[in-house]
Amino acid sequence: MKLGLRLPPICLAMFAVACTPASDESDTLEPGGAPAARAAAAASDADAAAAAAGSASGLGYYEWSEYRANLAAQRYAALDQIDRDNVSDLRIEWRWYAGNYGPRPEQRNEATPLMINGVLYTTAGTTRNVVAIDPVTGETLWIWRPDEPERYDTAPRKTSGRGLSYWTDGQGSERLIVVTPGFYLVALDPGTGRQVPGFGENGVVDMMVGLRGEINEDSSIGNSSPAIIVGDTVVVGPAHAVGMRAPSKANLKGDVRGFDVRTGRQLWTFHTIPEPGEPGYETWLEGSAEYTGNAGVWAPMAADEELGLVYLPIEEPTSDMYGGERPGDNLYGNSLVAVDVRTGEVAWYYQLIHHDIWDWDNPTAPILMDITVDGEDIRAVAQITKQAFVYTFDRETGEPVWPIEERAVPPSDVPGERTALTQPFPTKPPAFDRQGFSEDDLIDFTPELRAEALAGIEQFRMGPIYTPPSLANAPDGTRGTLMLPTQIGGANWEGGSYDPETGILYVASHTNAWVMAIQSEPDVSDIRYIRGGGGELPWLEGLPLVKPPWGRITAIDMNRGELLWQIPNGPTPDDVANNPALAGLDVPPTGTPTRAPTLVTESLLFSAPGWGAQPLFRAHDKATGEVLAEIELPGAVGGLPMTYMIGGRQFIVMAVSGERGAEFVALALPD
Repeated sequence: MKLGLRLPPICLAMFAVACTPASDESDTLEPGGAPAARAAAAASDADAAAAAAGSASGLGYYEWSEYRANLAAQRYAALDQIDRDNVSDLRIEWRWYAGNYGPRPEQRNEATPLMINGVLYTTAGTTRNVVAIDPVTGETLWIWRPDEPERYDTAPRKTSGRGLSYWTDGQGSERLIVVTPGFYLVALDPGTGRQVPGFGENGVVDMMVGLRGEINEDSSIGNSSPAIIVGDTVVVGPAHAVGMRAPSKANLKGDVRGFDVRTGRQLWTFHTIPEPGEPGYETWLEGSAEYTGNAGVWAPMAADEELGLVYLPIEEPTSDMYGGERPGDNLYGNSLVAVDVRTGEVAWYYQLIHHDIWDWDNPTAPILMDITVDGEDIRAVAQITKQAFVYTFDRETGEPVWPIEERAVPPSDVPGERTALTQPFPTKPPAFDRQGFSEDDLIDFTPELRAEALAGIEQFRMGPIYTPPSLANAPDGTRGTLMLPTQIGGANWEGGSYDPETGILYVASHTNAWVMAIQSEPDVSDIRYIRGGGGELPWLEGLPLVKPPWGRITAIDMNRGELLWQIPNGPTPDDVANNPALAGLDVPPTGTPTRAPTLVTESLLFSAPGWGAQPLFRAHDKATGEVLAEIELPGAVGGLPMTYMIGGRQFIVMAVSGERGAEFVALALPD
């Protein structure tokens, strides 16, 4: 196989610096300016950086060193400088434009920056450049650019990705870890942006080496979420192309692998689709485990360093809406799996969907939390799902915190499909969004709209959650099955935020119908049926088919397994409020059919309406959801907000997209 990455895969643009590898001593670049020296100093001398910003353990300095704030993936920061009394005074402190990075301007950046040792690090551009930024001024310090033209051309995830990983041994050795669109694992010196020569080959490990399956024009593998680093082990999960219309039932397998953070040496492989003789192989009938692919971990991961466990939210196998080519329950597809970070061996697992044909793969990082249930202290892990359930387990043993019941679900009449007879339903907490589809879900602002909605769904099937997809032109005359939540949730990669002080989990979701219809297209795929055809989802006088709210934020008491409150993710949009079909009606807040990114601090819950909605950032009362302030932004929020403190000031940074494309904005109180 010809590699498309010319080593070193870098054009290190620290102003006018040549692209040369760093030495083991991380020699500092000084290209005629303070920014480079400042970046290098911040990375190579943590004590100096902490002294400049205020002690890391004091009141003036607070880092965001993991993609989701900590290894527990809680998205919580113990900061309260920005509070309910002053949050309305937030202003834009700086803007960093990402449009010049990559071969074309990126409209949406999904990355969450890290702030470590007084430097902000993020990915930018569709080629996934790595950038160091001054967290106070927004000044660019250095940039690393991957050079992988052939591999990039065939990559399934040509985006800036969702961020980076950081490691230090506490003795002066540091790494920034990025996985490129072309599936290389790269270690960078945080001070200079140069590749670390002792890691792999000049800082690069080729992740295509050691894959199971055939690399060909139909196969796909790449990455979208950051690796997770636990101790000295880098754990990498792969992402594949979207499988709604997969060209083949065969694909590369989405194995999860562990690497030595110092050397890049591969330490272990966890087979997400078992091999003969391994546990779980018996859940694949008719030899389907031999050729089926996917079952990767495209979502972020979480870890408990004390237990030495990494928690893997595994996606479904190939393909998304028809499982006739892979009969059986298909372990470890759609499972939450805890593996030993040192060996990759399974500590425990729980399959959340058997034989998934809804594309309800696990979309977000499991969240670790210490809760008290009926007087018992439990070290728990909670998996938020697209289908609007939160599955909660003892994170050491895998025992459900509350009973999970196997309940009968509707069968499929699609030729060749063999659906599971039952699916696991958690008894607590209740679902945080609507599930299944019935006439009760239809819009009902007026009798006329209701009648139009009833007429519009006559061509479709509907039923409770786990009603299977149907043929685009079924023998009974129907043209697909209506689905709630959809294949993008419910919840998705944005996940939730957890407050460890109160035990409250905040989850954003959206409610928007979708048609599950499949048909045979032998000229497109060797899979018997793929997504296609079907009836068109009706819009009613410019309004969605289902009743609002179309987006919501839910607060869940994880000590009791109960919903505390639920609010729309915003007011009624102008185009809905001013719709002639609703003239004279007092329309309650509907929210928008988007997923709100959230962030929780000691003082506030923050949210944004989400990608495709209003360019706003909101602060909420954590106990009630009441909106305390709205801050206007230059574009809709595309990534997840993060926060840090430096020099005694708290900043909130997020990726947005406006007229100029993607950019990062920093909010702070007036100095």
